[in-house]
Amino acid sequence: MATDEANSIGMEVQEITKCNETIETSVKERNTSFPKLRRCRLNSLNVEAGKVSGITDHSSELSWMATLSLAFQSLGVVYGDIGTSPLYVFASSFTNGTIDHSDDILGVLSIIYYTILVFPLLKYCFIVLLANDNGNGGAFALYSLLCRHAKVSLIPNQQPEDMQLSNYKLETLSSNQKLKQKLENNYFARVLFLFMTILGTTMVIGDGFFTPPMSVISAVSGISSKLGQDYVVGITIVILVSLFMVQRFGTDKVGFSFAPIITIWFILIGGTGLYNLFKYDVGVLRAINPKYIVNYFQRDGKKAWMSLGGIFLCISGPLYWPTFVIAVIASIIASQAIVSGAFSIASQALSMGCFPRVKVVHTSATHEGQVYIPAINYMFMFACIAVTILFRTSEKLSNAYGVAIVCDMTITTFLVSIVMLIVWKKSIWQVALFSIPFGCIELLYLSSQMVKFKEGGFLPLVSAIIFTIVMGIWFYAQKEKYMFELNNKVSSESLIKLVNDLSTNRIHGFGVLYSELVQGIPPIFAHFIANIPTIHSVVVFVSMKAIPISNVVLEERFLFRYVEPKECKIFRCIVRHGYNDVIGDSMEFESQLVQYLKEFIIQESNYMSELDSIQSPGVVEGIENEIKFIDEALGKGVVYMLGEIDVVANPKSSILNKIIVNTYTFLRRNFQQRDELMAIPRRKLLKVGMTYEI
Repeated sequence: MATDEANSIGMEVQEITKCNETIETSVKERNTSFPKLRRCRLNSLNVEAGKVSGITDHSSELSWMATLSLAFQSLGVVYGDIGTSPLYVFASSFTNGTIDHSDDILGVLSIIYYTILVFPLLKYCFIVLLANDNGNGGAFALYSLLCRHAKVSLIPNQQPEDMQLSNYKLETLSSNQKLKQKLENNYFARVLFLFMTILGTTMVIGDGFFTPPMSVISAVSGISSKLGQDYVVGITIVILVSLFMVQRFGTDKVGFSFAPIITIWFILIGGTGLYNLFKYDVGVLRAINPKYIVNYFQRDGKKAWMSLGGIFLCISGPLYWPTFVIAVIASIIASQAIVSGAFSIASQALSMGCFPRVKVVHTSATHEGQVYIPAINYMFMFACIAVTILFRTSEKLSNAYGVAIVCDMTITTFLVSIVMLIVWKKSIWQVALFSIPFGCIELLYLSSQMVKFKEGGFLPLVSAIIFTIVMGIWFYAQKEKYMFELNNKVSSESLIKLVNDLSTNRIHGFGVLYSELVQGIPPIFAHFIANIPTIHSVVVFVSMKAIPISNVVLEERFLFRYVEPKECKIFRCIVRHGYNDVIGDSMEFESQLVQYLKEFIIQESNYMSELDSIQSPGVVEGIENEIKFIDEALGKGVVYMLGEIDVVANPKSSILNKIIVNTYTFLRRNFQQRDELMAIPRRKLLKVGMTYEI
């Protein structure tokens, strides 16, 4: 048996050696020498454990069937929004119900045509979509690109090993070095980038309060003359509740269910448009000529400018009864776009440490980024009901609707401009060709929206400001908490003294102590030993670290190192995850942690034997004994140790700091804790309280 086990471990050692050769080739391709990486492993606080046996090319294209499937789903969760804009755009453009000149219709049509051409098509399809993070978009995806290519992150947890991740992609790292260095050394600029990212995210979340009521009430209003406005509001609320109740089934299932209806809707409005075009007046095609826009503004001036707020709704996102039914259903589906988007960006913000902890359910095992967040879902539902009751009509809703969208578009222009400079290494003149035209047009639309500020336009801004404050407070407190741990971490000498102290007992078992600190031993460990002078025979300090990329492949997720001396059987582990990754429950995580710990032991022993020229039999025996010791500790049970951190404001700090810290404490106590999110069994959980002053 011993011989078989030795042979088995020897084969594992050979496999690790082959794996190292694969990684060496990959690293050379990244212009990083393997010896340099080895030095990085020895000098860094983290030594990489599970290497990827053959780097996976995550940029490979999907099969044509998978692409068609996703495209079909997108009809139900993306294009339904812009496809239902005919329900309300003209009513929102001519709010007083009168048209002074027949050519005003052509003027508005021309503006609608060029708005759709310039923004969804030219700006987003041909430019903004190129600024994606491994296929992910949004403010946080843009911010993650900037964090990887420039040191603009406000939390100092960057490590050299992170750059070796297969999804990190730093081909243009050396671009625009002067500008990059100025940004890295300018604290205000780094804060501004994060603030704009959070603000853009909250604008989309705030818009989720208005898109569903606007879409649904516009469609249901088709029967208002027969049933009355009270019935319209009631029907709208019932439909909205139904919409949010189906979210738990996941984006893919909802998308497949809704896509056929949206397809029918597009056929109906397209067919109706062609029918009316040839029956009544093909002259409306003259709206393609932009001179009608000029004439419209020359003729109506201020009135034309104010109508831009309603016209902009054409990109937010008749056969009477059949079309009406489909319109109602399509309006429900249109609301799905903003809801799905809000789930996605809230999940990104949570992973980046900018959002209170909430439960995130990943609804697709095939495609990353498809999530459902129960807390956000019900918040949206109640907010949408309140907005419906408050505004009651689509005309009043249009005063508030669109403000958040145009603000988010302006912020996107700003962030993409920075990405063009830092990541794409474009010249300032090339960037100006993008930012100035789009920025000026967006500011023009924003100015027309602000005219309706008192009539409801303030609500999206107020909701966005509230969310920005909450997210800003959460990030600030998390950063200060991290800095407290960094400044009070346990030194190596103190740790050895604690472990070797005669009063400290070592009991058989496997202990996992969680911390967010990635550099050093967290102060909670010393506090733990002081109160309970007992530690397990095997201890792993686990730090959960968010990486500014969409996902980290499982083989690259766990980084290990020994805490010297090795005989103490204490390890450090950095668990890296992207903003779309699923950490999993405690049982799954425990299995992965043990698996990659054993692989680390095999790999590290093999590496050290190469340095010391130790013969293979001795190495195999040492590996066998160490893994046996790990298994024996596991046999006694795994205990998860969590710090019950109570964050308080420093008595000497400012009143503002005290308000921020107290607000953070309130949020933290009323949202889910880490043990709840990871579903750690209570019988395996041990909490130790400690107070941090920040």
